[in-house]
Amino acid sequence: MLEENTPEVKLSRTKKFFQFPVTRIFIGFVFVALAILPVFIPMVLIGRLISGEAKPPEPWIMLIYLIMTCTVTLSYYLYVRWIEKRPLYELSKPGALKELGVGCSVGFGLITTVILILWILGYYKIIAVSSGLVLLLPLFDGIFTGFFEEIAFRGILFRIMNKSLGSWLAILISSLLFGLAHIGNPNASVYSSIAITLEAGIILSAAYLFTHRLWMVIGMHFAWNFTLGGIFGVAVSGKETEGLFQSQLQGPELFTGGSFGAEMSIITVILCLIIGIFLMWKARKRGNFVQPFWRRAKETKIVNES
Repeated sequence: MLEENTPEVKLSRTKKFFQFPVTRIFIGFVFVALAILPVFIPMVLIGRLISGEAKPPEPWIMLIYLIMTCTVTLSYYLYVRWIEKRPLYELSKPGALKELGVGCSVGFGLITTVILILWILGYYKIIAVSSGLVLLLPLFDGIFTGFFEEIAFRGILFRIMNKSLGSWLAILISSLLFGLAHIGNPNASVYSSIAITLEAGIILSAAYLFTHRLWMVIGMHFAWNFTLGGIFGVAVSGKETEGLFQSQLQGPELFTGGSFGAEMSIITVILCLIIGIFLMWKARKRGNFVQPFWRRAKETKIVNES
């Protein structure tokens, strides 16, 4: 059952305030953002004491990522149950592994295709191969990032806007905000934010619209980051990552993305736009596109008057 199909009921003024889209988005962001602070801050401090250095040891960082992932997921569940007062359809178990697997396959396939093209063009070179243990930190980092960012941007922001403003505006606004959210990353620029908007913002919104669930987009986001940084050793959204392959990315910035990494490459943007448009087409064929509330109100009025 989709949330969009749940029946509307008359609400008191207080309940209307808490069910207002902007209020729900704000409360939802507060729930998931503040949930990680009681975990992150004390555990980082404890990790520093254990290591005696400014940076906690890697096993401790992996544990922090794992606990924060559980905390964010739990906080989102509580938000949905307490504020929206409904079942958590978008993270329900039936079909979860299949959708997660499809998402991981798409994310891995996209990044591998981009790197393959860059390698054929002579812009990507493998210098050395690291121990397989180097994959562990990017693995846990990717899991946390996939859950946290997708719950925030697709589970809260896109889902609520989709039901209120309609699918087209929800895709546009959430993609722009997702791109802007990366403007503070290392080596970021206006162009890198535009690239993130056009590729990740659109393809992830379209994937959520295709399933009306979070598993596929979490898998895509996780596999994207893990494959790019953990396997191929390329900067992830401007952040340098030690990967299985110690690599060098050199060439025209239009193709390599410069210091921000391959996510700013025109190759990545074009491939993701193609897949994103395909997913939007499939979602539309499924009837998953939602009209904005004023269009629905107008259609309801016409039906009632006929």
